[in-house]
Amino acid sequence: MITSSMPMPKIKMRNKDCFSRLNSLISTTFFLIISGTQVSSAYASEKLCAIYPHLKDSYWLSVNYGMVDEAKKLGLELKVLESGGYPNIEKQQQQLIECKDWGASAIILGTVSPNSYQGDLREMVGDIPIFATVNHLESSRENSISIKGHVGADWYWMGYKTGKFLAKRHPKGSGEVKIAWLPGPRYRGGTKPVANGFLDAIKDTDVSIVLSLWADNDKELQRNLVQNVMEHEDIDYIVGSAVAIEAAISELRNSGKQEQIKLLSVYLSHGVYRGIRRNKVLFAPSDKMVLQGRKSVQQAAYYLADSNEFESDYQPTIEALTPNSYPRKVIDESLSPPEFRPIYNVTLSD
Repeated sequence: MITSSMPMPKIKMRNKDCFSRLNSLISTTFFLIISGTQVSSAYASEKLCAIYPHLKDSYWLSVNYGMVDEAKKLGLELKVLESGGYPNIEKQQQQLIECKDWGASAIILGTVSPNSYQGDLREMVGDIPIFATVNHLESSRENSISIKGHVGADWYWMGYKTGKFLAKRHPKGSGEVKIAWLPGPRYRGGTKPVANGFLDAIKDTDVSIVLSLWADNDKELQRNLVQNVMEHEDIDYIVGSAVAIEAAISELRNSGKQEQIKLLSVYLSHGVYRGIRRNKVLFAPSDKMVLQGRKSVQQAAYYLADSNEFESDYQPTIEALTPNSYPRKVIDESLSPPEFRPIYNVTLSD
């Protein structure tokens, strides 16, 4: 044993409770680590099955990102299916059965049509709870037993805000402007409420729809519609789905009509966002797709856990984006990272 004859220096404590504070900090940190583990493990046995109408555009890609990221945070197993397009009702019905056979604890459904399921949900999924995401799902008395929640904006207001932007630019008496209207599939998705909102907003203005064209939100189908519009010499605006507007950006550039025809989208995508930043797209509303994906996973998880945090209905605030205003927070809640690609399975090991 080595000893020293040198006197030990006296240490003067500036705060008598220094050690008690340190002890408190360690205890709090330990509690947070343990409680975080408990939050994740609370959902470890739960399996969510999500069905999207398609993954053809970055709208649903962004929903996918939100769901996948939130499932990983909560420690949930997630299986993702996509129906390939709005006409595919029978395929989506089979996917509901596939979710049941997989052993889903809950199903998050982005329906291909609001009235696709009238009384037959329980026949396909039994007692598995259904949570509607993004697209409105009409529920009959029989279906109301199965449908436990909904996440999504009212797309009437997506159309209305887009129309209101035009109405302010072209009030009654300011001179007629002509619109080509390309909202997407005629009877599927959010097309009907978007159209109703848009038409209500442009009443009693000098905005006239002179051409309406419909097709599924497929890039080539929408490009064909845009090329059809280009054959008309008197179009002032193309207003439509993000897929149509993305196609229109390149078609206008190729035809040299960028100054003649202006573009507005009824919802946001990565391509539309780039167009807004470059002043090629004048307006798009966002219903925060990434946030909706997160909220849909939370909604199902909280329901299964019988949590006080469960809300049966969540509607995101719709934000208007223009070349002069595209807040970073709104973009982060709306669009997946540029490098993100669809993920169809989240396992407990991820």
